[in-house]
Amino acid sequence: MKTGEPAVEMRSISKGFNGVNVLNDVDFEVRAGEVHALAGGNGAGKSTLMKILQGVYQTDSGSILVGGKPVEINSIQDAKAAGIGMVFQEFSLVPSLTVAQNIFLGAEPQGRGGLIDDREAVRRASEVFKEMEVEVDPRTQVSKLGTAYWQLTEIAKALAQNARVLIMDEPTASLARHETEALFDLVARLKKRGISIIYISHRMDEVYRIADRITILRDGRRLLTEPLSNVTPEQIVEGIVGKKIEGQLTYQQREHDPASASPVLEARNLTCGKRVRDVSFTLHAGEILGLAGLMGSGRTELARVLFGIDSLESGEILIRGKKAVITSPRRAIAAGLALIPEDRRDQGLVLDHSVRDNLLLPLLDNIKRGPLLDAGAGRTLSGSLIKRFAVKVAHPNKPVRLLSGGNQQKVVLAKWLGTEPDVLILDEPTAGVDIGTKSEILDMIRELANAGKAVIVISSEYPELLAVSDRVLVLRDGSITRELKRSEIADEESLQLAVQGV
Repeated sequence: MKTGEPAVEMRSISKGFNGVNVLNDVDFEVRAGEVHALAGGNGAGKSTLMKILQGVYQTDSGSILVGGKPVEINSIQDAKAAGIGMVFQEFSLVPSLTVAQNIFLGAEPQGRGGLIDDREAVRRASEVFKEMEVEVDPRTQVSKLGTAYWQLTEIAKALAQNARVLIMDEPTASLARHETEALFDLVARLKKRGISIIYISHRMDEVYRIADRITILRDGRRLLTEPLSNVTPEQIVEGIVGKKIEGQLTYQQREHDPASASPVLEARNLTCGKRVRDVSFTLHAGEILGLAGLMGSGRTELARVLFGIDSLESGEILIRGKKAVITSPRRAIAAGLALIPEDRRDQGLVLDHSVRDNLLLPLLDNIKRGPLLDAGAGRTLSGSLIKRFAVKVAHPNKPVRLLSGGNQQKVVLAKWLGTEPDVLILDEPTAGVDIGTKSEILDMIRELANAGKAVIVISSEYPELLAVSDRVLVLRDGSITRELKRSEIADEESLQLAVQGV
């Protein structure tokens, strides 16, 4: 295919589940050597459209053309044969295998006697990385690599299967800033080779930097397809959400001084391994404390210690002035803490269980009637949480894995806020959700603090961190290196410099 010619065309695609239309007569096209952004709110149909292209779902009606020729994509194998690869947001790698073994998993090179030829796999993987112009040792076990290398391995896996079209789903969600820059450089090199990239992201700055065109879906229909030069960020956001969101791109500073409020949580000299070292801070009622730092700085590890997932080696935690022995999540919950984990799919949800069951998991004591659970009370409680947090779900009995990323995140938030915690710890609460849901979550965080809750927010999104935080702690190598009042941080660049140690 020549650059500029259609690489993939999806024509009049429709898809429904259980009588509910998810996609309605959607057209989508990506050209050879193009980065085409795909945007839309939670439940807009982005994931369903891409799963059809990937062979996970089959379309109810419509057609798919690859290189101008009609194709039937009824399985992932059909998609691979058509040259279509997917780079997943929630990585699909096997940590215990090497990079080369992951790249050729299911398509291993074979030597004499039909035995797997690991040496040939290493050689071929090295060639793929050379073409990508990146340095990765194919013999390294994936579990020993950082997140950026997982991402590169995912891309190499797709390219090794001769993918000419790459679907990238929130590829920078788990990357540090310098790793994101390296990914963008790689995407530019892939474009020059004529490879097409469908780029799913909620980050407008990335979309404008990397994409040539954008398609917006809303309520299962294509709203527009335009070159990025023809639309403004405000128009894109309004198209995604269906309304204007004031201040959605430059979040306003929160006006709050918690100094006069009483301490709710005190951490004194907390130490746990190399990632939490002699950490001390105080969190007040009605205060939002931001934690900033590069990946590996100890932010998530600190949250795990506070919630009793990892055991303290030394130090102590005080809740409202009294020492709390938090040796497990159960004890943390009893002490009035709740944690929204970084990875909602692996750590926050039981994907094959229903939305209702997920909502009720930490709330079972609330619906007990003697030794049994009251099903009616469970339906009432889960229904009230679904309504309170505006979770879009066809039926509460449907598996939570069927929800969009933003609605899954709302379920995680709802179930823990249902415990009425005094201290709420949120680790990357807006990762992978659309800008409308981001705005809802940020408003929710402010409302919780205004109601007297003590909140800790961990985020790699500096504008969002600055929008809600009263103070920001900067972590590096497991220790707090700086404590900044919000008024002391002029802008996002100033926080970035503080994180970098400048």
